Amino acid sequence: MRIGVVCDKNLDEKKEKMIASVAEALTELYDVVVIPFDEDFIRRVKEVDFVFNLSTDGGEDTRQLHVPALLDLLGVPYTSSSAFTHALCLDKRVTKIILAHHDLPTPRFFVVDVGESVPESLGLDYPVIVKPVREGSSAGLRKESVVHDPSHLEEAVRYVHEVFEEPVLIEEFIEGTEVSLGIIGNGEDLEVLPLLEIDFSNLPEGVERFYSHRVKHELDEHLRYHCPARVPEKVEKKIKEAGKKVFKVLGLRDYARMDIRIRDDRFFFLEINSLPLLVPVFSDIVKMAETAGYTYKEFILRLLRIAMQRYGMIEEEV
Repeated sequence: MRIGVVCDKNLDEKKEKMIASVAEALTELYDVVVIPFDEDFIRRVKEVDFVFNLSTDGGEDTRQLHVPALLDLLGVPYTSSSAFTHALCLDKRVTKIILAHHDLPTPRFFVVDVGESVPESLGLDYPVIVKPVREGSSAGLRKESVVHDPSHLEEAVRYVHEVFEEPVLIEEFIEGTEVSLGIIGNGEDLEVLPLLEIDFSNLPEGVERFYSHRVKHELDEHLRYHCPARVPEKVEKKIKEAGKKVFKVLGLRDYARMDIRIRDDRFFFLEINSLPLLVPVFSDIVKMAETAGYTYKEFILRLLRIAMQRYGMIEEEV
């Protein structure tokens, strides 16, 4: 069987490492070819039997949608969620509306569209955190994103509007423990990985205690990770059960990661990543998989087999 590892045309160092590592993990069992999402993509992807999709780029408002949409059109099977589910998860406003509808806990929020101003009354409690609606990898999150009064809120909203030219999500900032939840599988056969706690206590003085862009990408050597997370057993159980419900109501497939904050034994879903990166050592879901007992190679092969089972190409594993 020939597997196409599909990636973005322009890669940073971390993504280059991910592509090479995934391809190497699959090479022992399959004929593997790396296919960038470029002008020659359609011709080349028709020559493979299955795609391991790692493309997270492709447009301003529609990242991650193009590859699965084209693969569906061409009838080429692939890993991870559909274009429809990626669209739901990429728009934080839509995601939170769906979660709230299904009584899944998420911080109260308000959205300010481009060209609009912050109203006098939001109905939210300060502090609040200000985010671009459609960005990932903590883009647009900085120390000034958490604000405690209306004047600074207006400045934070103006920054996102001017830099990202997209709506702004304002949500109540949850002071507490930050954890990440990883789930793999489909249907009723879901494996919930050990919770990962992100510990900000070792960051330099004056640095924000949340996953801002600079904390995640420039100061990550100061972060500590605890896996399994140091949370009460009853809270962990409730988070995992709620996470499985999130996985189902959003139509997620094969694997996904969820950002959560815990305050006083209450937990809140912040964001849902329908196509988390799989960078060895670096990516949160890889850390969780290692704690669960997977080597990197075993985890990649497991994700591929989960996707193949979904298509009925191989029998279910016992």
